[in-house]
Amino acid sequence: METETAVSALSALAHESRLRAFRLLVRAGSESVPAGDIAEQLGVPPPTLSFHLAHLVRAGLIESRREGRSILYALRVDGIRDLLGFLTQDCCQGRPELCAPDGACADGEACIP
Repeated sequence: METETAVSALSALAHESRLRAFRLLVRAGSESVPAGDIAEQLGVPPPTLSFHLAHLVRAGLIESRREGRSILYALRVDGIRDLLGFLTQDCCQGRPELCAPDGACADGEACIP
């Protein structure tokens, strides 16, 4: 991931409504969520939400698709994975496992001595 792309993604997340929408989609996992449901759950007017969701789409963190009259939004896992990789690639002098939550490695063992 290029620095400019990472800055765009981080900028998109640096707004309360966009961060809340992003976290809602993270919790939904691979499921798509209709824009109306997102607006209702977050208490954000639909036109305002559309603006914020478009920002997250441009940043490559979520994706949208039209189904009939509805627009469905879903997490773009590759975009998140790329951003997390960019943020941790130089972690702790080449020991990215130290950046794992609570010091847990992928194999479940503790990484921090």
